[in-house]
Amino acid sequence: MADETHVLDAPPEGAAADWTIPQGWDAYTPEEHRVWDTLYERQIRLLPGRASKAYLKGLDALRLSESGIPNFEELSERLMKLTGWQVVAVPGLVPDDVFFDHMANRRFVSGNFIRRPDQLDYLQEPDVFHDVFGHVPMLADPVFADYLEAYGRGGLRALELGALKQLARLYWYTVEFGLVEEDEGLRIYGAGIVSSSAESVFALDDPSPHRIGFDLERVMRTEYRIDDFQQNYFVVPSFDELLRVTVETDFAPLYERIVPLPPLPVAALTAEDKVLHHGTQAYARGKAGGAG
Repeated sequence: MADETHVLDAPPEGAAADWTIPQGWDAYTPEEHRVWDTLYERQIRLLPGRASKAYLKGLDALRLSESGIPNFEELSERLMKLTGWQVVAVPGLVPDDVFFDHMANRRFVSGNFIRRPDQLDYLQEPDVFHDVFGHVPMLADPVFADYLEAYGRGGLRALELGALKQLARLYWYTVEFGLVEEDEGLRIYGAGIVSSSAESVFALDDPSPHRIGFDLERVMRTEYRIDDFQQNYFVVPSFDELLRVTVETDFAPLYERIVPLPPLPVAALTAEDKVLHHGTQAYARGKAGGAG
């Protein structure tokens, strides 16, 4: 979810009423295409054996291995045939109601800019590589595509019920930083992980973070940090189960129960957690002590 301090109040000049803009694919420079290719090559070496089957299948189906920044029109044509989704360009972070409305109507909003060569490892505001390479392959999976549409509808309701903060945590710990159980072991699918070379390794291999079985209420009460590795990763047993829990839960009484409760701190464990890996928290302690 967006950092509200970076969201404009109205569509900027050149944007449509729904905040969409032309991608401007012809305006990308050779250097910008090279940045995409550099990031792609770095990640594709890491992801086999780490990324979920659904993510890797989507990567192939959408032909993201082709050189250069993808053209949204061509990408959307492939995606529409698979799951009815399309990718639309927006001028940066958009208001929550706009974000949710696009998602509820199977439109995935993406920035059209790409980071500079000196920003390969971290960028505060999501760029086209994070949005397209990170998110869009999962939209080729029918079950996950249904989950994101349901999330968009739920987001519009959460705005009415004053529970946006709680629902944003669900997005963070699934769509951005989720893990899934597969026969071969834990795999990554969250866009914030698959688009990051460092976190692709940290999320699965580092002993520091907790890896916890997914529980909807637990996730929606858990705080997160946007500027560092996660210290809790939540693991869904399958995307079918994630979708089932989302569509079968009546969120109104859930919000009524949890909104007044204090949030659970980053890296905390509870007695009810299904802990798949009890992290050492060495990374978090090192950061607190000025190391790392």
